[in-house]
Amino acid sequence: MLLLRQFLMECKLYSRDRAAMFWTFAFPMLLLLGLGTIFRSGATPQLTLVVAGVSREAPAGRQLFQALERTPLKLLELDPAAAAARWEKGETAAQLEPAGSGFGLKVNTYLAAQGQMAAQIVQEANLAVQVARDGHQPTWMPVQVESPGHAHSGNYAAFLLPGLLGLNLLSMGLFSVGMVNVSYREKGKFRRLAVTPLPKWIFLLGQVLQRLVVAFLQAALMLLLGYFAFGIRNQGSYLLLAAVMALGSGCFMAMGFALAGFAQTTESYGAISNAFFFPMMFLSGVYFTLDSAPHWMRQAVVLLPLSPYLRVLRGIFNDGAGFAGHGLDLAVVAAWAVACFGVALKRFKWA
Repeated sequence: MLLLRQFLMECKLYSRDRAAMFWTFAFPMLLLLGLGTIFRSGATPQLTLVVAGVSREAPAGRQLFQALERTPLKLLELDPAAAAARWEKGETAAQLEPAGSGFGLKVNTYLAAQGQMAAQIVQEANLAVQVARDGHQPTWMPVQVESPGHAHSGNYAAFLLPGLLGLNLLSMGLFSVGMVNVSYREKGKFRRLAVTPLPKWIFLLGQVLQRLVVAFLQAALMLLLGYFAFGIRNQGSYLLLAAVMALGSGCFMAMGFALAGFAQTTESYGAISNAFFFPMMFLSGVYFTLDSAPHWMRQAVVLLPLSPYLRVLRGIFNDGAGFAGHGLDLAVVAAWAVACFGVALKRFKWA
C-alpha cells in the first residue's frame, strides 16, 4: 500500500510539471513527425542534377539523357541564365553543362556530399553511353533496396522511430532520474525523508516504477504516431520489444542514479550528464548512420550503451529479429546496467 501511494504521488508530481510533460511526450512526437515528413522517401535527400543548356535533340545529349533517366537522379533542365542564377544562390549541388565537344560537371564546394554522389552517377551514365557507342550493349545490374530482415520500406521514419525511443530512455534516465535526485538532495528533501517512517527503498522504487510507466506510455504514443502518420509498425514481437524497452530503462536509470552520486548541485550535474548525453546522441546512430565516420570512431561507439541498444531495438522493430545474433549487444547494455547500478549503490547518499 505504501508503494502504491508513493507511486501515485510521483505520478501526480510529474503531471504538474508542464515543461517535463512537453519534452517527454510532445517534443519527440513533433521531432518524428517533422523529420519523418522532410525525409519521407529515404534517409538522405533526393539527389538533383541541374542540366544547363544541354539539348535533348543532339545525338550525344539524347543518349546521355536516356542513360541518366535510368538513375535515381532528379533532372532539373534549365537555360544557362537560370542555371547561373541558381548556382550563385548556392542552391545547386551538381550541374551538367556543355564543355568543348562534350559535357562537363560542376560540384558545389559547400554541398560536396550531395554533389559528389550526383557526379559519380553522371560519370557512370556517361561511361555507359561510351560503351554503347563502341557497339556494346551495357547491362544494368538490378538493385534491390531492403533491410537485413528483408523489409522493403524506404521510409526514414522507420529508421528514426527506434532511435528516438532509445534517445528518450537515455534522456529520462539522465535528466528525469539523475537531475531530480540531485535536486532533492540539494534542497534537503532527502534529509527530511530520512526522519520519516517511509522506507527508503519504497521511495526509490516508486520513482523507478513511475519512470517505467512514462517510458512505456511514451513508446506507445510514438508507435501509434508512426503507424498513423507513416504507415510503419513493429515487425517483431511486442513482448521482445517490451523486454528490450525494460532493459534500456533499467540501464539508463541506473546511469542517472550513478552520475547523481558525483554531483552536489544541479549545475554540476548538468555538466556531468551532458558529457555523457551529447556524445551518445550524436555518435550512436539516433538520426543517421556513421558509415562515413572514421573506422576508429565506429569501433569506439560500440562501447557506448546507446549504440548497441539501438541495434537490438531496430533489429526487432524493423526486421522482426529475435535476440539471436544480438547477444553481444545485449551483453554490453546489461554490463553498463550492472556497472552503473553498482556505482549508484556505492555513491548514493541521503545528505
